[in-house]
Amino acid sequence: MHISKNFKNIFGFVFLMLGMGLSFAQDFPTKPIRIFVGQGPGGGNDTLARIVAQRLTTSLGQPVLVENKVGAGGMIATEGVARSNPDGYSLLMGPIGNMVFTPVLSTKLRFSTTKDFVPVSQIANFPLILAVNTKLNLNSVQDLIAYMKANPAKSNYGGSGPAFQFASELFRIKTSTPGEFIQYKSTSETITALVTGDLVMSMVDTGPAMGAIAGGQIKALAVTSSNRLSGLPQVPTMAEAGLPDLEFRFWTGIFAPAGTPPAIVKKLETEINRILKMPEVVAQMANTQVIAQGSTSEELYKLLATDLIKWTQVADTAKMKKLDQ
Repeated sequence: MHISKNFKNIFGFVFLMLGMGLSFAQDFPTKPIRIFVGQGPGGGNDTLARIVAQRLTTSLGQPVLVENKVGAGGMIATEGVARSNPDGYSLLMGPIGNMVFTPVLSTKLRFSTTKDFVPVSQIANFPLILAVNTKLNLNSVQDLIAYMKANPAKSNYGGSGPAFQFASELFRIKTSTPGEFIQYKSTSETITALVTGDLVMSMVDTGPAMGAIAGGQIKALAVTSSNRLSGLPQVPTMAEAGLPDLEFRFWTGIFAPAGTPPAIVKKLETEINRILKMPEVVAQMANTQVIAQGSTSEELYKLLATDLIKWTQVADTAKMKKLDQ
């Protein structure tokens, strides 16, 4: 069969580029890698990034450094990585808040989380806990729903950041309950508001809430995971409480700038997934009340795209206020 000279040249060029890409990935990295975190040192995302970075340093043979670039709710770090050189040396610790919730609400975002990034791997996920003020003597989710409907003027709910507002609004939509969302600066402030009675309920993350629950300061009525939590075996899942539509987990993952060579993305994906299966890493993350969870690049992209659709619908239904940023 006759093959034109031009086709042979193109065919040869493609294989040459593929070979160069594979060779480049084999040599990668030849200098330090930076994982940018949009939250401050000591926080959940920072802790997870450092757990992974420490072991990547060993396996890749180059320093993997965590750099905190705080500001604009994590958007400074996110935009910085989106605009960085796509060579695998600048990565982003991208939690669902920065990759989904802020983009859904923002009116002036200068990048796209689906077009300006290539996912590398999910790192971890965690459910939320539906917690209430103990003085109200609410013993089930159905008790809470009945109380909120009977006392609309008193049914404030709150949380820190868009992520917790989205979760609370989803609860309100699925249960047809009234109420007004109150914004707090941290989960610690949210829990204090629950203890004092300034809030009736909140969807809170597991780490900061466990101590207050164990001490009887707040009461857990349900968890958003598909299974009961080992640390709260007495607390039912949302499905067990009659609300299967409220089963979800929040997540965080590693992202690279769009255009990063696929072979480099694959190398990082493989190493990260290997690290996340280490028993000591699983245990270390469990101590922060999150579940070590790796993924392929494709799986994380699907999760990102699906969540953007899901939570956009929640924002539209709840008529959530847009952010002027």
